[in-house]
Order: sequence, then structure tokens, then C-alpha cells
Amino acid sequence: MTSQTTIDAAGPGDATPAAPADRPPASGLRGHPWFTLITVAVGVMMVALDGTIVAIANPAIQKDLGATFAQVQWITNGYFLALAVSLITAGKLGDRFGHRQTFLVGVVGFAAASGAIGLSGSIGAVVTFRVFQGLFGALLMPAALGLLRATFPAEKLNMAIGIWGMVIGASTAGGPILGGVLVQHVSWQSVFFINVPVGAIALGLGIVMLLDHRAENAPRSFDLPGIALLSGAMFCLVWALIKAPAWGWGDGKTWAFIAASVLGFALFSFWETRVKEPLIPLGLFRSVPLSAGVVLMVLMAIAFMGGLFFVTFYLQNVHGMDPVDAGLHLLPLTGMMIVGSPLAGAAITKLGPRIPLAGGMAATAIAMYGMSTLKADTGSGIMAVWFALLGLGLAPVMVGATEVIVGNAPMELSGVAGGLQQAAMQIGGSLGTAVLGAVMASKVDGDLAGNWADAGLPKLTPAQLAQASEAVQVGVAPVAKGTPEAIAAKITDVAHDTFISGMSLASLVAAGVAAVAILVALLTKRGENAGADAGVGHI
Repeated sequence: MTSQTTIDAAGPGDATPAAPADRPPASGLRGHPWFTLITVAVGVMMVALDGTIVAIANPAIQKDLGATFAQVQWITNGYFLALAVSLITAGKLGDRFGHRQTFLVGVVGFAAASGAIGLSGSIGAVVTFRVFQGLFGALLMPAALGLLRATFPAEKLNMAIGIWGMVIGASTAGGPILGGVLVQHVSWQSVFFINVPVGAIALGLGIVMLLDHRAENAPRSFDLPGIALLSGAMFCLVWALIKAPAWGWGDGKTWAFIAASVLGFALFSFWETRVKEPLIPLGLFRSVPLSAGVVLMVLMAIAFMGGLFFVTFYLQNVHGMDPVDAGLHLLPLTGMMIVGSPLAGAAITKLGPRIPLAGGMAATAIAMYGMSTLKADTGSGIMAVWFALLGLGLAPVMVGATEVIVGNAPMELSGVAGGLQQAAMQIGGSLGTAVLGAVMASKVDGDLAGNWADAGLPKLTPAQLAQASEAVQVGVAPVAKGTPEAIAAKITDVAHDTFISGMSLASLVAAGVAAVAILVALLTKRGENAGADAGVGHI
């Protein structure tokens, strides 16, 4: 990579040469690496918290606004679609206009959309502003990584990303607990209103602390056809994954959207070789470590998010926990992510990413295998062991794969690299939920009728069996009102045993995905470009 200078500006129009990473720079708050980290952490905390806190509010929103189940699903789906489709383009905006400006716009927009949701009186307005939340969240997340990449020198970047990962883990962990308290004791609107003061703090810190960083050869134009093709391809892929559980994997509509996605990605790839300033220079993927980092992030998210999807149903519907109690039972997982992320950053700095990443995916595979052994009467202690091991395994992967992707990209593409990292995680999570959901549904459909008959329960019609299967797939016992207590107990046992058999198979598949990811981790190496031209402020 050719040497390049960096434009560091307190605002648009101020251009001064960047201080080299090894030269003591001027003192001050603006551009100080650790103050930059604190600032972006507050903004990222707002988005990460929103990823889990809203799920707790959905039942209250449904009841208060008289929404259907399908409408409530769009509270999540609308946000996820907007986020996933926009991430890479948002990263490019940061590369073009500066990550400081993009971060601040994202913070203001996300907080404003959150406040608007709290003031909404219809489900349509809630979904609309959730889409805006996704769009502004997409601006914020890659910009945060771009700012860290530009501010921290190579020897400190892993530690910074480790703390960044710790904040995400803590926010994710606190979401269900904080959401349960707010919904129960205040209102569902308070779940969204809480983002307004957090956003105001992030904005104030950002104005004071953040220093703009722009590479001299940053993009000067926009690849509008590339944006349209990539956005369309991403939309078709994510839409197919969201709708596959309802449509079925054998349905023509599912495969039509998947085919449209493949065609869109093919046309995008062709176009990118023809345009002067492409949205994603395909030469970026000539870096084997960067490509391996993207694949690793996808595989990690499949195993983690797909497997964890069923654990929430297991805790609440099989063990009968309320949302707050379920969130507390998941603290070993998120707690180990919080503790493990900065430790993983230090280990990766010392050893390089290969060994920690492979070890992390091995621990993840073992943890997912352990989760396949959970039963209806498994105690909290055993669950905590497997959850803690999963968190310990995920921490180095979250930190290391992020550093591998962002650190192996040129400085002028750090925003795009941050968008790639986030998009890989979002797509992996969607794939995990969809694919492992299909595994779960298939296992439940195959076992339920036999288990029902073996328990001596009255035979069900095909329609009744299909309805019962849908309930069992989320751990709910299909007990009709007025059913005698003895029969209800049998139905509950059958439902829970069948659900656990499906969850066990899905966990084994997730363990297999994690095992494959061990091999991918061996292709990674330390970012070649991390810290190049960075080094504004003192550490």
C-alpha cells in the first residue's frame, strides 16, 4: 500500500497533517484515543441496547396498540432490513464525508427516531420509525469502527476493539433486564425514550471529543448504480431469510428472492469492475485474511445468534421464567463476553489473531455441544457453565475478526470495512435463525406425532397437529382451555420433550458450523494496515 497522509479536522475545512503514530502529538481532549473510545462506546451502547430491549416491549406494544402478531414482527423485521441493507453504503458515506460527521448524524437520527416511536399512537408509525432507527444505526456503527481505526495505532487497536466489544456485550446483556423493569414499572414507551438522553450524551461528547480523519485518497464520488445493486441484492437475501419460516424453504417465493439476490450480487460484482470509484473495490477481497474474517464473522453469528434464539424460548417457555429472570440466567454468557473482550484484545495483540480465534471457535463448538444436552429439568448451575463457555469463546472472535477485517483494509476504506463487519454479522444472525429454525421445525414436525401417540394422548387431526407443532417449536405446550390437569401435564411433557429434541439437533448443527469456523480462523492474520497513518492524540 502506498504511503498516504491523513486529513484531521475539527470540522469541515480544517486540514492539517496527521501526527505520525510514533511521534508525541499535541495534548488535548479532541482526538484523544481513549476519549474517542468512550464517545463511540456511548453511541454504540444505544444501538446495542436497542437490539435486545425492544423484544421485551413487543407484547405490551401489541396489547396497547391492538396490533396483530404479523405487525409486531415488523417492529423487528423493519429495523433489521433497514440496518442490514444500509450498512456498507453507510460505511462508504463515512469514508467520503468523514466518520465524525457520519457518527454524529447517526446518533442524532437514532435518538430522534427513538423519541418519535415513544410518541407514536399507531403500529404503522412505530414500524416506520423503527426503519429510520435502522438507517441511522447503520450510519453510526461503521463510523464508530472507522474512528477507532483512524485514532488508535496498531499496537493498541485490538485493546480498543476489545473494550468496544465489551460495551456491546454489556448492553446486549442489560437489554432484557432493563427492558423488563421499564415495561413492568413505567411503560413500553420508556424503552424508546431512554435513547434520547443517551443520544444527547453521545452527541455532546462527540462534538467535544471527536476529531475527523480522512485519507488523502478517500473516495470523492458515489457509485450510485453499485449502491442500488448491492442494496437490492441484500434486501432480497434478507427478505428471503425473514420470510422463509412462514413461506417454507420449499416455497417458490423463497427461492425466487434467493435467486434475485444471487443475480443482484453477480451484477454488482460485474459493475464494480467497470466503475472508476467502486462502492466496494473487489480487490479488497484479494486479502485472504480479510475475506477469512468476513466468513468467520458470518459463521460465528450463525452459531451464536441462531443457537441463542432457541435458548430464550427454552428459559421462558420450558422453565417458565419471566423475561427479567431469563435475562439474569444469560448473564454468565454476556458476563464472560464483557470480561473476555478486553482480555482477548490483549491476547490478540501479543499472539496475533490466529490462535485466539481458533481457540474461541473451538470453545464455541464445545459450548454449543453442551447446550445440546440441556433437558427440561437441567439446573441453573449446568446451564451457567455452558453459557459462560459460550461467552468466553465468542469474545476473541468478536474482537479478532473485527480487527482482521478493519485492520486489513486500506485506511480510505475503513468505513466500508466496518460496514462489511456489521453486515456479515447481521446476515449470519439471520441465516442462523432461519436455517436452525428450519432444522428445529423439521425435527419437531417429525417427532411430535409419534411422541403424542406414545404418551397415549387423543389422536390429532392434521390441522390440529400442524397447529400444535407451531406452538411446540417455541416451547409452548398446546393445552386447550378446560383440559383436565392430568392430560394437560402429559401434553406439557410431550411438548417440552419434543421442543428439546429439536433444540438439541439445532445446537449440534451450530456446533458443526463453529467447528468449520476453526479452520477458517487459521487463515487469518494481523491487520497489515492497522494503525497506518493513525495516531492522533496521545495514549
